[in-house]
Amino acid sequence: MRAIVVDRFVEPEELALREAPEPQLRPGTLLVDVKAAGCNFFDILMCRGTYQVKPPFPFIPGAEVAGVVTAVGEGVAGITTGDRVFASSGIGGFAERAVVPAAGTWRLPDAMGFAAGAALPIVYPTSYVALVHRAALQPGETLLVHAAAGGVGSAAVQIGKALGARVLATAGGAEKLAVARHSGADVAIDYRGEDFVARVLEETGGRGADVIYDPVGGDIFDRSLKCIAWNGRLLVIGFAGGEIPSVKLNRILLKNISLVGLHWGAYAKYEPERIPETMRALLALHEKGAIAPEIYRSFPLADAGKALAALGSRHSWGKVVLEP
Repeated sequence: MRAIVVDRFVEPEELALREAPEPQLRPGTLLVDVKAAGCNFFDILMCRGTYQVKPPFPFIPGAEVAGVVTAVGEGVAGITTGDRVFASSGIGGFAERAVVPAAGTWRLPDAMGFAAGAALPIVYPTSYVALVHRAALQPGETLLVHAAAGGVGSAAVQIGKALGARVLATAGGAEKLAVARHSGADVAIDYRGEDFVARVLEETGGRGADVIYDPVGGDIFDRSLKCIAWNGRLLVIGFAGGEIPSVKLNRILLKNISLVGLHWGAYAKYEPERIPETMRALLALHEKGAIAPEIYRSFPLADAGKALAALGSRHSWGKVVLEP
């Protein structure tokens, strides 16, 4: 089987296609013929050895797959061979075949292609749970989404609109602003040439945004505190900017605001019942046409290094996908 095998910590550009042993089916798992695999920023960190999860060498990265089930492990019900599925694989997705947990696998809707399916399992649940369960976004509220052309950002824009919010979006450059608008943003702000704080206050009559979705961190987080509304909720999604911010708590007190964290990966341990509930809600939104993954580009499996480099350099938008 061909796969991207990591046997030492490397930069994305060093990744290469190699022969690898066939994955072994276990009870509670499925063997999937991978048609598409989603790329995430943490794949880069895992290859570099800077992610909190460090699989033993050798390992195959890739936490999102879509494909066709070719074998079913003991104890699995509801999914059979030949089913089109998408799944959270944990690792092992950057390969021609992958073994995935049945508990993290869902049937792919007939109207959804494999690339879109591979783009769904992580960023959409992250944004849905953040907005619905952590921030309790309400119809008519104003949502500010940072990095709105990225994977989680574009998902947050789409879900925010589906929930009835007015969505303001920040992104860098005309192409990414167009992606944010295509996802449904009511207002797109180019942070490279415009002060998003002033624009948000202008767009809200000085009130600020009720909910701010921040996957960037650093200075973006700090400046967001200047344009958040009374009783606002600032969602801490990640630190793609590379800097983990700190905050003086008097600023939280004076504006009566909440800082709310979201760690989707931990739900499997602490609230596993939330996972199928979330996926059912997302599939219902997709069926209504309210959400659809933005795909930047599909790369051949052999070009996994180029795909992750495009993601890491911020040249891409939406989701980057590999197609074995």
